Amino acid sequence: MRVGKIYMAEMGGTRINSSRVPSLALFVLVLVLGSSRGALGVDEDDYSGNPRALPLVTSLIYNQILNLTKIFNVEIRDSLGYCIKDVDADVNGAFNFSSNLDFLSNCVRELKDVTKRICTAAEMKFYFSSFMDTKSAETNILRPNRNCNLTSWGSGCEPGWASTVPQSVQVDLKNAREIPDRTRDSKPCCEGFFCPRGLTCMIPCPLGSYCPGSRLNRTSGECDPYAYKLPPGKANHSCGGADTWAGVTSSQEIFCSAGSYCPTTTRRVPCTKGHYCRQGSTDQQACFKLSTCNPNSEQQNLHAYGFLLIGALSLILIVFYNCSDQVLTTRYARLAKSRERAARSARETAQARERWKVAKTVAKKRAVGLQTQLSRTFSRKSAAQPVEPVKTSDSLPPMFPNNSTTPSGVSKAKKKDGNLTKMLQNLENDPDGHKGFDVEIGNKHIKKQMPTAKQLHTKSQIFKYAYGQLEKEKAMEQKQQNLTFSGVISMATDTDIKTRPTIEVAFKDLTITLNHKHKHLMRSVTGKILPGRISAVMGPSGAGKTTFLSAVAGKIRGCTISGSILINGRPDSIHCYKKIIGFVPQDDIVHGNLTVEENLRFSARCRLSADMPKADKVLVVERVIESLGLQGVRDSLVGTVEKRGISGGQRKRVNVGLEMVMEPSLLILDEPTSGLDSSSSNLLLRALRREALEGVNICMVVHQPSYTLYKMFDDLILLAKGGLTVYHGSVKKVEEYFSSFGINVPERVNPPDHFIDILEGIVKPSTVGLTVEQLPVRWMLHNGYPVPPDMLQYCDQISSSSKGGSTSSTEVPEPSFTGSTWHDDHDHAQMTFLKPYDLSNRFTPGWAQQYRYFLGRNVKQRLREAKLQAADYLILLLAGACLGTLSKVNGDTFGYHGYMYTVIAVSLLCKISALRSFALDKLHYRRESESGMSSLAYFLSKDTVDHFNTAIKPLVFLSMFYSFNNPRSTFADNYIVLFCLIYCVTGIAYVFAIFLQPSQAQLWCVLLPVVLTLISNQGKDDKFGRYLGAYCYPKWALEAFIIANAQRFSGVWLITRCAVLNDFGYNVHHWGYCLGLLFASGVVCRFLAFFCLLKFGKK
Repeated sequence: MRVGKIYMAEMGGTRINSSRVPSLALFVLVLVLGSSRGALGVDEDDYSGNPRALPLVTSLIYNQILNLTKIFNVEIRDSLGYCIKDVDADVNGAFNFSSNLDFLSNCVRELKDVTKRICTAAEMKFYFSSFMDTKSAETNILRPNRNCNLTSWGSGCEPGWASTVPQSVQVDLKNAREIPDRTRDSKPCCEGFFCPRGLTCMIPCPLGSYCPGSRLNRTSGECDPYAYKLPPGKANHSCGGADTWAGVTSSQEIFCSAGSYCPTTTRRVPCTKGHYCRQGSTDQQACFKLSTCNPNSEQQNLHAYGFLLIGALSLILIVFYNCSDQVLTTRYARLAKSRERAARSARETAQARERWKVAKTVAKKRAVGLQTQLSRTFSRKSAAQPVEPVKTSDSLPPMFPNNSTTPSGVSKAKKKDGNLTKMLQNLENDPDGHKGFDVEIGNKHIKKQMPTAKQLHTKSQIFKYAYGQLEKEKAMEQKQQNLTFSGVISMATDTDIKTRPTIEVAFKDLTITLNHKHKHLMRSVTGKILPGRISAVMGPSGAGKTTFLSAVAGKIRGCTISGSILINGRPDSIHCYKKIIGFVPQDDIVHGNLTVEENLRFSARCRLSADMPKADKVLVVERVIESLGLQGVRDSLVGTVEKRGISGGQRKRVNVGLEMVMEPSLLILDEPTSGLDSSSSNLLLRALRREALEGVNICMVVHQPSYTLYKMFDDLILLAKGGLTVYHGSVKKVEEYFSSFGINVPERVNPPDHFIDILEGIVKPSTVGLTVEQLPVRWMLHNGYPVPPDMLQYCDQISSSSKGGSTSSTEVPEPSFTGSTWHDDHDHAQMTFLKPYDLSNRFTPGWAQQYRYFLGRNVKQRLREAKLQAADYLILLLAGACLGTLSKVNGDTFGYHGYMYTVIAVSLLCKISALRSFALDKLHYRRESESGMSSLAYFLSKDTVDHFNTAIKPLVFLSMFYSFNNPRSTFADNYIVLFCLIYCVTGIAYVFAIFLQPSQAQLWCVLLPVVLTLISNQGKDDKFGRYLGAYCYPKWALEAFIIANAQRFSGVWLITRCAVLNDFGYNVHHWGYCLGLLFASGVVCRFLAFFCLLKFGKK
C-alpha cells in the first residue's frame, strides 16, 4: 500500500485506465516482494521500457536517495554545525527534487541501471569527507580508493563518467562502511548528476545548479561547460556530465547563472521582465512595483524605494522639527500674552488701589475740616443763645444724598448692598488686598477665601498670582517696610513671612599651598563673612581673590589647605550646605541654545524645594527676571559662539540669575560686574542688595568698582599679593583705618582704586618708612593675629617707624574677626574633607523628577540643533550610497567587505556625533552637579535623547546602502544589527567624551574602529590576533551581518556557505549571541561612562 501511495502521488494526477488496475497492482506487488532481496527493491530489469512503470521506478529510486541523505544528519550536525542550523531543512533545500523528477526519469530511461551507478553512503562520505576535513570550498583531489588507484584506473574514474557493479550484485545504498566494486560498463554521467574524478559513481546535483551533458570544445579541448579535458590515449572516451560540486570559486560552472533560474538541475530558463534571478536560483522572484527589472536581471533595482524611504524620513523629520518649533513658538506666544494680561491686570489693580488710598485720604481731610467748621459755628450760637446741650457723636452722621430731608431717626427697610458697595467696603477694610476690585468678592471673609499658591493650576492664575505679588512687594518697598524680596513666597496673608536659613562663614589662619611647588596662594587669612551683608573682595592681580572664594565655596583643587573654616560656628563641610549655596563662576556658563527664561526656570525647578508650589516657583523666576532687567530678552536665546544671542552684559546677568532663582543663603560671585557698564552694574548690585535684605550672605570679587557701587557694599576684604589680608571690615571705616598710619585718599579719587594702586606698587605711601610689605603685618598686629615667622622682620620695621604710640591707639574700626572668637578646641583645627551630609534642610526634587526636567531641556536643545542633525543624516546617506555602490554582495564572501566598510563608517560617524552629547557640556555639568543636581538624571536624559538617533540612523543608512547593495538578508535583519552596533559605539563615545579632551576624543573615535576592525580580521594562523579579535565589537557586528546574509544562501551554496563561515571563524548559531554582545557592551560602556562622569566629570 505504501508503494501504491507513493506511486499515485508521483503520477501527479495522471488518469489510469480502470481495466488495467488489477494488472498494475499485481506488478507493484511483484516489486514489493522483490525488495526483500536487497535494500533497494528495484534493479535494472524492473524497467523494461514500459512508460507506465517509469514514474513508479523513478519514485522508488528518489525515495532511496532521499533516505540516503538522512544517514549523514548526525555527522553533518557534528562536523558542520557551525554553518548549518537545521540539517533537515538545509538538506531538503539541496536535494528535495519531489517537485520535478524529470532528470531522474531521463536517467532511468537512458541507463536502465541507475541504482547500480548511484553512489552509496560510503562513497558519498568518502567524497564529502575531503570538504569536512579541510573545511575548504576548493575542489580537492580524492585519495585512492578501491575502484580508482594506481593499479586500477578505468574510464569510470575519469571526471564526468561512472561505472556499474556486476549484474548479480545488489547495491546497498545505505552501506556507509564499504565501497562496492564498481568498475564495469563505464558510461558518461547522466544529466542532473555529477561524477567526481576518482569515483566511479554518480551523485545528484543540488538544487540551484545546472548540470547538463558536456560537449567537446575543439578549440580549447575542454568539455563545455565544464573545465575538464578528455584523458589522453583513450579514443573511445567522450565528454560526460558534471564532474564536481564545490565552492562557487572552483565550480562556478555548475551554478545556475545569474539572470536565469533552474527549476531542475537539467533546465535553465532566462528571467523574464519584471523578475530577477540571482546566481543559483531555482525560481524567479517578482520585482517590487516601483523597482526596474529588465529581462535577465540579476537583482532588482531598489533605488526608487531608497529615495522614497529617505524622502519619507526627511518629510517626517522636517514636519517633526517644524511642528515642534511651531509648538514651542505658539506656546511661548500664549505664555507671553498671558503674562502681559496678568501684568497689566496687576498694574491696574495697584494703580486703582493707590488712587483709592489717595481719595480716601483727601476725603478724611475734608471730613475733618467740615467737622471743625461745624463745631466752631455751633460754638458761636451756643455763646449767643444758650440751649440745652445735645449729645453728639464724634463722627459725622450718615448722609443721605438722594433724600437730604430724611431724619436720622427714621427707620427704612435695609437695602441689600450692591457689588460696588461691597468693593468699597472691602477696600476700606483691606486697602492692600488683591481682591478689592473684584466686584464679585466683597464679604468680610475675603482674606480667608483668597486662593493659595497650591490652589492655582492654570497659567493665567499663576501669572496673576505672581504679578500681583510683585506689585504688592513694590508698594511695600516704597513704604520701606521690612519685607523680603525673594525669601517671602506665601504672601497671600500679611502675617506669614518666611525667612531663609542664615549661613555665617568664619575662617582662621587659612593657608593654601600649591601642590608639588610649595607656593603659597594664600597665607594666614582670618575673618568672617556675615549674613545680610555684601562683602567685596578686592586686590591687585595675583592677590588670590578667586582662590579665596573657591576655598570658601569648597571648589579648590590641586592645592593643600590648612587652617579652619567654620559654618555657623561648626566645623562642618561647606558641601553640607550646597543646596542653599550659590556660586557664580567668572565665566558665563549658560546654555546658549536655551532662552533666558528657560535657563532660569530649569535652575529653579531643580534647585528649589520640591514641595514648593509651581506658582511660587514662577514667582521666584519672575522676581529675578524683573530685578535683573531681563524682561525684554526673556524669550531670546542666550546664544553661542557660532550663533549670536543676547548681549554680553545680559548674559552676565543671566549667569547671576541662575543662582538667584534657587534662593541661596550664601551667594558667592566671582567678578560678576566684569564686562558690564555702570548702569548694568548698578542694576545688578541693587538686585543683590535686595537679596541681602533677606539675610543672604553675599561675597563677591570686584575689579575697579565705581564710587556708587563701592558705597553699596557693606564689608571690604582687601588682599595683597601672595594672598595676605590687608583689611577686612566695614566699608565705612576703611579710610579711617588706613589714615591711622598715614595713608589718606586724595580728593576726587575712588578709595578702592587708591588702595589697589598702593598694593600694586604704582603709588608709594606718603608715610616715611611705610612699605607695602608692612600692610598685611600691620593688620595682623592690629587684630592680634599671629605673624608668620618669615614676616617678623616687618614687625621690627613697624616698631621702629612708629611714633607716639602703637598703631591701634587711634580709633579704628572694630576688627571683624579676632582670635578670641575661636574656642580653644578649634585652635588646632585643620581643614578636613569629611563625607558631606545634608544640613541645608531643603528637599530638592529627586532624580526621577529631575530626569523629567533634564529630558525636556535636552529635547528643546536637540530641536534647536536641527541643522547639525540634518548634516549627520546627510553624511550617513552619502556613506550608504557609496558603500552600497562600491561593495556588491559576492557569493564567495557574502558581502563581507561591504559590511566591513559599513562597520567602520557607521562607527566613526556615530561616535563623532555622539561626542557632542557630553563633550560640549562639561562646564555646565560641573556647575550643575556641584550645586546638587542629580548626575544620574543628567546622564539618563542625555542617553534617552540619543536613543532617537540610535533608532533613526540605521534607517537613514540602510535607505541608501540596502537599495544600492541589495543583499540577500532582509532589511529587518540589517536594521537590527545596525541598531545594536550604533547603541554599542554610542556608549564607547560617551566614555571618550567624558574622560578625554574633545580633540583627543575625536582622534580616538577615528582610530578605534579602524584598529579594532583590522584586529578582527586576523588570519587563522595568528592565534593571538584571533583571540584578541573575539573581544572586539567589529567582529561581533561583522559576524551578525554575515550570518544574516549567509542563511539566505542554500541549495547549491551549501558548501560555499560552510567554507566562508569556516574561513571567518563564524557560527551560524551565534547571530543572537553577537547582538547580545553588542547590546551588552553598550550597556557596560554606559556604566563606565557614568562612573567616569562621577569620578572625573567634576574635576
